[in-house]
Amino acid sequence: MIKFTIRQMEYFEALADTQHFGRAAALAGISQPALSAQIAELETRLGVRLFERGGRTAPLTEDARALKPRIDHILSELRAIEATAQRGRPTMEGQFRLGVIPTVAPYLLPRMLPPLRNRFPAFTLELREAVTATLVEETATGRLDAIIAALPLDHPAIMVEPLFEDRFFLAVSVADPAFASPPVPPDNPALERLMLLEEGHCMRDQALAVCDRVRTTAISNYGATSLTTLLQMVAHGQGVTLIPELACSASQAIPELKVVPFAEPAPFRTLGLAWRKSSSRVRECQTLAEIIREVSISAPQLDHPS
Repeated sequence: MIKFTIRQMEYFEALADTQHFGRAAALAGISQPALSAQIAELETRLGVRLFERGGRTAPLTEDARALKPRIDHILSELRAIEATAQRGRPTMEGQFRLGVIPTVAPYLLPRMLPPLRNRFPAFTLELREAVTATLVEETATGRLDAIIAALPLDHPAIMVEPLFEDRFFLAVSVADPAFASPPVPPDNPALERLMLLEEGHCMRDQALAVCDRVRTTAISNYGATSLTTLLQMVAHGQGVTLIPELACSASQAIPELKVVPFAEPAPFRTLGLAWRKSSSRVRECQTLAEIIREVSISAPQLDHPS
């Protein structure tokens, strides 16, 4: 009988998804030589070559493409068995490593942490704030249990649960005459004064997409490290910036700032919770997603922010 391990099938899955030995090793949480050795042993035991070597990538061979659906099915069944076994054990206990993007963390966490602590006092969040690309990589490699970020999140090792839609508004100075009569059409020439977060923040790309009908040369000249910095600069007449509905209530603490709506259909982003497909904490992730949806629904709606 051919004997190979579940771990080797997981390494096969990682390499088949990434087609790159370095990225697959990071995904599996082991060194590249160790992963290469395990794949080589798997090939020896099966008697076939599974991946091409020698180039920048590691494409699947014809034998590997035929084998992949079967291994995917086996791993899926094993994970289902693991999830079933977990139903009899206590959930929402212990430490949970959660990553959150900077344009969400300061505004969502104060809403979700109190009910989470009240309902699950034995559940402890270890929080990490970073840009999307960093959080996705750390989730895929097992350094984080889950992340909250704007969709889409494209990574073969993670699965995504949509949470809620977060509308975009425009933050302007109360003294700015260009926005005296909202709503703001997406082709308003004053949007050329839009200030952005620095490279790496997903909201930078979202802002450019929202304002794609105006000249972008002036838009791209400035990048800040935080939304708070941008709002302070806007309040002092330095330009305008995009603000998600999630952050609108916090902006009310800046008296020189005004938040105005866009013309319909209003732009928005969709926030989601993501975790590794192979995670053993799926139930906790799903419960966390439910709590986040609850607090987003119960939060005050900003139909006419000012």
